[in-house]
Amino acid sequence: MSRTHYIAGNWKMNLDKAGSVKLARDLVAALKGKSNKYMVGVPFVYLDAVAQVLKGSNILLGSQDMAATANGAHTGEVSAEMLKDIGVQVVILGHSERRHEIGESDELINKKVRRALEQGLEVVLCIGELLEDREAGNAEQVCAFQLSADLAGVSEEQMKKVTIAYEPVWAIGTGKTATPADAEAIHKFVRGYIAKLYNQKVADETIIQYGGSMKASNAAELLAQPDIDGGLIGGASLKAETFEPICVL
Repeated sequence: MSRTHYIAGNWKMNLDKAGSVKLARDLVAALKGKSNKYMVGVPFVYLDAVAQVLKGSNILLGSQDMAATANGAHTGEVSAEMLKDIGVQVVILGHSERRHEIGESDELINKKVRRALEQGLEVVLCIGELLEDREAGNAEQVCAFQLSADLAGVSEEQMKKVTIAYEPVWAIGTGKTATPADAEAIHKFVRGYIAKLYNQKVADETIIQYGGSMKASNAAELLAQPDIDGGLIGGASLKAETFEPICVL
C-alpha cells in the first residue's frame, strides 16, 4: 500500500527565536508546493513566533511534549488547550529523551496520548529500544510493550491521527544508524503488531517514521524500504539546507 512520506523535524532544545523564525521561513519557501507531509517540532517558547510564519503553509506546527492534564494547578506544564490556542496541530510524545532523561513512564505517555487525541491534536508516538535491549535480542519485545501500553484506550478511529516513530535509542544523535534492513525489520514488526492490536486496515494506513540519525546521505535508502514511511529528523532538521533534501524525496 502506498503511504505519503511524512517528514518531521524535531528541533529539540536548540536555536533562538530569530533562528527559529528564519529556519521556518526558509522551510516554507523550500517546501512550497511539495507533496509530502511535513511538520516541525518547535521548543515551547518559540511555538507562537513560528506559528505566525507557518500559517497558511504546507508545514504542520508541532510541539515536542504536552501535559497529561487540562489547565489548572500544574506548575511548569503546558496543556493541549494552550497549544491549540496558538496553532499547534501535532504533538511528539514518548520521545526517548523524555523516557530516559526525564523518566516518563508508559502510563504517563498513554495519558498524554489519550489527552492529545481527545483534544483533536495529531500525535507522533515515539517507541524504540536501548542498545542493551537490542544486544539481548529484545528489540521487538520492547517495541511491542510500548505500543500496547502507550496506545491503551486509543480507538481505531483515533488511530487515524497517530503516527508511530521508531527510534532505536542507540542511534539518536550518535551518528549510528540502523541499517535499512534492520530498520525495515522492526518497522515491519511494528506494522504487524498494530494489526494484532487493531486490524490490518489500521496497520496498513498507519505511517511509521524512522528516527535515528537520518540525514540526506542515508534517507533515500531508508525511505525506499516498504514499511518506512518517513522520518523524525533531529540534527539534520536544524538547517534548511540539510533538511530540505530529505523532505523532497
